[in-house]
Amino acid sequence: MKSVLLYIADDAGLEARLQAALDLTRSLGGHLHCLHANPYNAQLAVAGVTGISVMADIREMSRELSSELRDKIEKRLADEDVSWDYREENTEPSRGLSKNSALVDLIVLSSAGGQKDAAMPLGILGDVLFNATAPIVVQPDDVKKFDACGPALVAWNGSFESGNALRAAVPLLKMASDVHILTVEEDKDHDLPQLAASEYLAYHGIKSEIHSPPPGKVRVDQALLSEARNVHAEYLVMGAYGHSRAREFLFGGVTRNLFKDSPIPLVVSH
Repeated sequence: MKSVLLYIADDAGLEARLQAALDLTRSLGGHLHCLHANPYNAQLAVAGVTGISVMADIREMSRELSSELRDKIEKRLADEDVSWDYREENTEPSRGLSKNSALVDLIVLSSAGGQKDAAMPLGILGDVLFNATAPIVVQPDDVKKFDACGPALVAWNGSFESGNALRAAVPLLKMASDVHILTVEEDKDHDLPQLAASEYLAYHGIKSEIHSPPPGKVRVDQALLSEARNVHAEYLVMGAYGHSRAREFLFGGVTRNLFKDSPIPLVVSH
């Protein structure tokens, strides 16, 4: 895990995403790829002289804003001790991120909890999760760090998604000071037993501790956040569950709630 892809947009979560991406890149000894995907379509056809004039004005304003944002980010990165590059693409954010995920190891996006209207970040998360090939760090807007060397909590229910998330997070978990696995009983039948996650990590030289709270007491997302506080977890590894590829992604309740309410970063795979 060496290549980190950071979504660049001038929004409320940019500073938190940037700091988390820098921390991760340093910890991994890797390279930071900054992607500014501009959803403005310069090729959009408009009828009439007035329409063409308006489009020219919008195009110029978009270029100016993109240039200002690039200058700001490049000045910040010039003083950092990581290797990086900055690219701009004329495409929707989710499409640009998904396309560029083919040769990266980790993507850093924002959570859906820091904005009044969370439809846009939740939609981006949904689209990228189902189309990208790399795991995603979902960073809360008010958490301006990612401590890869601190304690980590893994959410485990024996599902295909939780297995994918665990495998993808192994390079990070190797750096964690402690790894805790929380198994939460659900009304679902999964093939993998509770001890499978701990045994798998042991094959990679990672010691872990299993926690199994009594079933049915609290919601799954509440149990995960409570255990994260108890073990002082710096981040939570989890599988994402959903059943729609639409722009307004229909997540399962646990995934949606954690994307909105988690006070710590999430490392997520589908």
